[in-house]
Amino acid sequence: MIKIKAVIMSGGQGTRLRPLTCRIPKPMVPIFNKPVMEYTVDLLKKYNINDIAVTLHYLPAMITEYFGDGKRFGVNMDYYIEETPLGTGGSVKNAEDFLDSTFIVVSGDAFTNIDIEKALNFHKERNSKATLILKKEPIPLEYGVVITDENGKITRFLEKPSWGEVFSDTINTGIYILEPEVLGYYKKGENFDFSKDLFPRLLKDNVPMYGYITHEYWCDIGDLNSYIKTHEDLLNKKIEMKFKSKEIKDGIWIGDGTSLGNGVKLIPPVYIGDNTIIEDNTIIEPYSVIGDNCHIRKNSSLKRSILWDKVFVSDNVELRKSVVCDLVQIEEQVKIYEEAVIGSNSKLLANSTINPNIKIWPYKTVEEGAVVQENLIWSSKASKNIFGYRDISGDANIDITPEFASKLGTAFASTIKESGTFIISCDEYNSSNLIKNSLIAGVLSTGAKVIDIEEASLPMCRFAVKKFQASGGIQVKVNSLDRNKIHIELLDSNGVNISRSLERKIENTFAIEDFKRCSGKRVKDIVKMYNFSSIYIEEGKKILKNINKIKRKSPNILISSKSHNIITLAKEYLESIGCNVKTTDFYGKKSMEILSEEVKKEKFDLGIVFSEDGEDLILIESNGKILTEEEFLLFTTLIGFKSGEIEEVIVPYNFPRVVEEMAEKFNGKVHIAKTNISDIMTEIINRNSISQYILNFDAIWGVGKIIDFLVGNDISLTSLIDELPRYYYLEKQVPCKWEDKGEVLRKLIEEDNDVIETFEGARIVDDRGWVLVLPDNEKPVFNIYVEGLSEEYAEELSDFYDKKIRKMIRKDST
Repeated sequence: MIKIKAVIMSGGQGTRLRPLTCRIPKPMVPIFNKPVMEYTVDLLKKYNINDIAVTLHYLPAMITEYFGDGKRFGVNMDYYIEETPLGTGGSVKNAEDFLDSTFIVVSGDAFTNIDIEKALNFHKERNSKATLILKKEPIPLEYGVVITDENGKITRFLEKPSWGEVFSDTINTGIYILEPEVLGYYKKGENFDFSKDLFPRLLKDNVPMYGYITHEYWCDIGDLNSYIKTHEDLLNKKIEMKFKSKEIKDGIWIGDGTSLGNGVKLIPPVYIGDNTIIEDNTIIEPYSVIGDNCHIRKNSSLKRSILWDKVFVSDNVELRKSVVCDLVQIEEQVKIYEEAVIGSNSKLLANSTINPNIKIWPYKTVEEGAVVQENLIWSSKASKNIFGYRDISGDANIDITPEFASKLGTAFASTIKESGTFIISCDEYNSSNLIKNSLIAGVLSTGAKVIDIEEASLPMCRFAVKKFQASGGIQVKVNSLDRNKIHIELLDSNGVNISRSLERKIENTFAIEDFKRCSGKRVKDIVKMYNFSSIYIEEGKKILKNINKIKRKSPNILISSKSHNIITLAKEYLESIGCNVKTTDFYGKKSMEILSEEVKKEKFDLGIVFSEDGEDLILIESNGKILTEEEFLLFTTLIGFKSGEIEEVIVPYNFPRVVEEMAEKFNGKVHIAKTNISDIMTEIINRNSISQYILNFDAIWGVGKIIDFLVGNDISLTSLIDELPRYYYLEKQVPCKWEDKGEVLRKLIEEDNDVIETFEGARIVDDRGWVLVLPDNEKPVFNIYVEGLSEEYAEELSDFYDKKIRKMIRKDST
């Protein structure tokens, strides 16, 4: 094998592993009482890679003191410490003087036994300048997703996609074989990442970049579950590895100087380190790992638990799938349940109970008899992924509690701007108001200013963010279909739903409670706006050109909504511009039929159903016809083109492409955005398409614009809708397992790469039309969108891909 050098990236803080990493850097987290980075050093040495650069940032002294110059491990180690984080690429660039030939980059916190020689041969055979080591991963959301051609050349990749962006189950392991010249794109000291910055540039410049798919073991020790799983995989001998302790019988490893009392029961697989004492009648059940110099007293029981070094466990203690860090003292009769983590130097006094999923930070004491139901002292009871498709939702006082909301408010303001101004509002329900007040408390705790606009629609909240030049906004509402469910929408400084990258930052801040708190004297007063709706109505009138004409014509409008507040607000606005308005209650699908009949029978000019948040609407023509969602967007686009207020329209990726015909007719342009609301709204704002924003994201102002256009041009809604182009569009869902999603998409793409787009999901184009296969963000289903050149073609394509995906799923499960 050609002699090469290595870089071990070891600068990460391991925030998702806390409290395991509160006192030590992530590469020093032990696996079988040996730092995970030491396994990486052993792997490099196995392939005669002896010259190693180590990049450091967080607690660097712990790594340098343990490894020294590397001689103890049979290698030569040099260290490069970053004063401020430089990103993955910047950290390696920092060691550029060391890198004078082909080199391999490995993460110090990943566990693997990849065959480096095979990967290097692959790299050399293809004259690659950058080779990424890849692996199949059923649920790839936390990794970079990669597509290669039949020769292994990389054609596309995307860092940490949402489900809608997943186009493969092949992921980037973060292990790279590189030629030194690829670092020439950046200067030493610049902050840049390999995946986000360097590799896209290489791809754009057509620099040879390949992906080598490994079938060996690889696991990113990034969170508690993967940390535990790695131990289980090693105990199951999925990967051959030399341990410090000796295997005295199949599946039982015991270290030097360890003693076992009478009646001790070891049920394999079990690992025990050096100089550990286990007293009489203790049961060590499968998948338990015990470190060096531990002491476990009589009648205790361990199952699927990991103990680090120097842990003391007293009599009659029960541990169940928990992790206990070093120097912890556990007194008698303590019970620790599933996925609890006890930080270093903590004390659990007698008869205390640690409930499942609890995290206890280092140096904490749990009092005698206490039942710990919340984390000590920094915590996160929720999963790290708290966002759904567009918001945060859950059952009131179960998932969305006042405590949760307060933490969320603090995390949001801490991440955005702790000294900024935030608009907060809610709908008319008491549960929403309760959560709103808790969010306010959290935001105020950072020193930020809060403007409470009380009960308001979502578009009013968006409008207030812009009007008051706020840093962001929060809207709380109840789900119309389930009054127990709460939704929380977070908005950026443009009043737009926050981006996916910002969601991740907030989730991380929430999880590790890296909050920015202010002193008591810096807590600001709440500014309350009791009648903000009047400002909203007056501003909504200013966007209209033909109010006098509307007042003379006085169109008859029937309106309905599940929200009483929205009905009241819409009625006030429409009457203020001269409409004659009748209101009626709305209860669901049956109501649509009733409303349709009433509009037709009573000869209303227009019927409108407003969503309960005031963002969306359904239009009913005077003849009773109900516009579909796609028809409505085409209709508003037509209004925009005809009025000259829209020259460029933004549509989601799954929208019928018939809109391009309409744009061409008016010399307009169509821009495609991803289907999530944040991307669509951001694109609209960036292109300053205010009319499209109003028509599609502010139902009340939008109706005003529609009426203003119809009256101003003396045209009926029905005659305008008759101008819409014909199209044949279908939607369907195919149930699947979460782990099916990446693999199915990869197979679809591999089958015919030339006619498939992977902007979002997989879009297949042929001479009959197109099909978009898009994995759902919140449910284990594939969404299938089809537009055909005829109704027959649309149904044919829909049925074909429905059957194709179901067949792939069945085949994968057998």
